[in-house]
Amino acid sequence: MLRLQNMKKLLLLGVVFGCLTALKAQQHSEQSHKGYIPPTDPLVQTKLRTWGNIKFGLLMHWGTYSQWGIVESWSLCPEDEGWCERRGPYKDNWHEYKKAYEALQYTFNPTQFAPEKWAKAAKGAGMKYVVFTTKHHDGFCMFDSKYTDYKITNSPFRTNPRSNVAKEVFSAFRNEGFMTGAYFSKPDWHCPDYWWSYFPPKDRNSTYPPKKYPDIWNRFKQFTYNQIEELMTDYGKIDILWLDGGWVRPFSTIDTTVSWQKTIPFDQDIDMTRIAKRGRELQPGLIVVDRTVTGEFENYVTPEHQIPDDYIAIPWETCMTLGDSWSYVPKENYKSARKIIHLLVDIASKNGNLLLNIAPSPEGDFHTEAYTRLAEIGQWMAVNGEAIYGTEGDNKIGKQGKLEFTHKGTTTYAIYRADEGEQLPKSVEIDDLKPNKNTKISLIGSAENLKWTESNGKIKIEIPLNINKQKLVDYAWVFKISQ
Repeated sequence: MLRLQNMKKLLLLGVVFGCLTALKAQQHSEQSHKGYIPPTDPLVQTKLRTWGNIKFGLLMHWGTYSQWGIVESWSLCPEDEGWCERRGPYKDNWHEYKKAYEALQYTFNPTQFAPEKWAKAAKGAGMKYVVFTTKHHDGFCMFDSKYTDYKITNSPFRTNPRSNVAKEVFSAFRNEGFMTGAYFSKPDWHCPDYWWSYFPPKDRNSTYPPKKYPDIWNRFKQFTYNQIEELMTDYGKIDILWLDGGWVRPFSTIDTTVSWQKTIPFDQDIDMTRIAKRGRELQPGLIVVDRTVTGEFENYVTPEHQIPDDYIAIPWETCMTLGDSWSYVPKENYKSARKIIHLLVDIASKNGNLLLNIAPSPEGDFHTEAYTRLAEIGQWMAVNGEAIYGTEGDNKIGKQGKLEFTHKGTTTYAIYRADEGEQLPKSVEIDDLKPNKNTKISLIGSAENLKWTESNGKIKIEIPLNINKQKLVDYAWVFKISQ
């Protein structure tokens, strides 16, 4: 215990440096989407449309690693990359480090765990779906799996009546009307059938070529299938199966134009056909997101910490952190509400969703500042949400200076992303909008119709002084243009 406590103190000293590299950990931003295959199942199509309409979700990375305030899982990976760097007294001995990391299971006790508090705060921010890490690459299960002892219900928290954390999270968010998604890592660095102890791990991949050792690989495939089946069976309605660890894939799917995929050494096919089939038997209409594995099991694509330059017609979602790290760090540098609103507007205008990550603490709560930020975002969404929810991105007018556009039926929303301290301008001009004599334009938050004129394919909207002086919602102003 004393050794673990000393290590914890030393590791926390490295947080400032470690969290900056954590954002690069999975390198899932590079990807070609030309091979996207739309789902053919009508139930999946319907659910995917519903998901595409709600636009804004919460992602949570949470596990034993939160106790050390380090990057999730990646310090176990023996690669010479910044996000894999180890710190503390065992940093020069990978085997001892792994033992100490996995022993965190015996000290993890999130006694402040109250998922209803998270769900209410997320709902207040205007979020409408949640994706929770049931298992990250380190293999620690935040659910009561029958197939491993490396799990939350084998920690000091096991005596808590809410010890099956994933079940409690899904239930709390479902009760607030959220769609629910289970993050699940395909690789498992704790499982002896993935990192087989006969060969020491060299990198993130399996320690052996599956083709040469098919019996071991088949055991791992069955283990993966069994755990996903558990999540689809015992945890209520699940809408999204969000699979991470894109190097676990058939060799034939590797895109050699993507730098990180070039390093995948061999086939690691876990039979997604079987997994998806069973998942949809248990959860009809299940959206499957096999990240970066372009094909029939990537129902929507997930650029990480990136927003495409232009409109994308296929379903997509940017996953991004509210702070600097996916995992909990004691002192976080959170983005401003203005920044998040601007990102959400940019993403919606290009036909995407925003999945925003907040990491709980080892005690089981968010930083106070995270709650503050969610409330600030919610103030804007409560007034202007109609310009986000249920809209289509803009593939015709295009971004014009600080203006970005969404559409709903015959209504266009022109969203002006304001700088901090900026006042409403006296007028706004928009190109390529084709109004008619019945077109009405208003500023959401004000009941007054605005005067506008058209000249040479450009409309000019006048904003009178009395509206300019009103205290409208900050961050971005929405012009509602009804045809």
